[in-house]
Amino acid sequence: MRLTTYTDYSLRLLIYVAACGEQSVTIAAVAESYGISRHHLVKVAHQLGVKGFLVTVRGKNGGIRLARPASAIVVADVVRAMEPDMAIAPCLHPDGGNCRIVPVCSLRGALKDARSAFLSVLEELTVADLSRSQKKLQALLQIQ
Repeated sequence: MRLTTYTDYSLRLLIYVAACGEQSVTIAAVAESYGISRHHLVKVAHQLGVKGFLVTVRGKNGGIRLARPASAIVVADVVRAMEPDMAIAPCLHPDGGNCRIVPVCSLRGALKDARSAFLSVLEELTVADLSRSQKKLQALLQIQ
């Protein structure tokens, strides 16, 4: 299974915000720390806000912060919310991906099981787990 860059940025953004504790942060600061596009992070932050993972405040004193404690944000929930399509192969699409052997295919079942196993591991992780080394993250990301 491969996550999209969009989901990767979503997780990185949540880790950064969690590493900052209670203080609000700016998209510009996150983009600079990771060396990634501010434009892309704006879209990611907006969607994380819509999905209830972040609180976003626009304007002069604006910024972003976690909408709930990092320990209450399950990584699998973020992945499910941000991944547009959890079908790791065309046959896992609802229409079967136009594959002729879907009715008898053993691979399709195995791929569904693999996707479930992948998500079950992520069910055990929270953003708090990912940001546990707060001081080290702050140093690496140059968070003050």
